[in-house]
Amino acid sequence: MRAIIQRVSKASVSVDGAESAKIGRGLLVLLGVESGDQQEDGLWLAAKICALRIFSDEDGKMNLDVQMVGGDVIVVSQFTLHAKTKKGTRPSFIRAAQPDIAVSLYEFTAKKISEILEKPCQTGEFGKHMEVELINDGPVTIFIDTKQKD
Repeated sequence: MRAIIQRVSKASVSVDGAESAKIGRGLLVLLGVESGDQQEDGLWLAAKICALRIFSDEDGKMNLDVQMVGGDVIVVSQFTLHAKTKKGTRPSFIRAAQPDIAVSLYEFTAKKISEILEKPCQTGEFGKHMEVELINDGPVTIFIDTKQKD
C-alpha cells in the first residue's frame, strides 16, 4: 500500500457535485492498494498514520499526532499512486490491485483508523470520480509505502 498523508487545516471530497466528506484540522490520506497487499499492510499503515507526530506543539515542534490535536482523517482511494512511468509518457497501472481486492483493503484500513482514533474516519467514494479540496497546512506531506518500512 502507498499513502500520501497531508496535514490539512481543512479538506473535503465531493462526488457529482455533492460533498461526501469534510473535515477541519487533520489528515487527508490518499491511499493506493497494490496487487499482493494484505490486511497486515492496512493494520501497519493505519497505526503509522495515526501515530505520525506531524502537528506542532506549543513550541512549534512537530511533536503531536492527529489524536493529540483532536483532528480528523479523510481517506481517499488513489490507484494512481501505483503508476508505472518508466517507459513512455502514458502511465501503466498494472501494479494497482483489482477493484474487488482494493476496495476491501481500502475500507479495512479506514475502519482501523476509526478504531484507533475512536471516532469515524471519513472517506471518499471508491471507484468514483472525486473532487478533493484541501488546504495543506505547512505544507506537510508525507509518503509511505508499506513495502519500504525503513
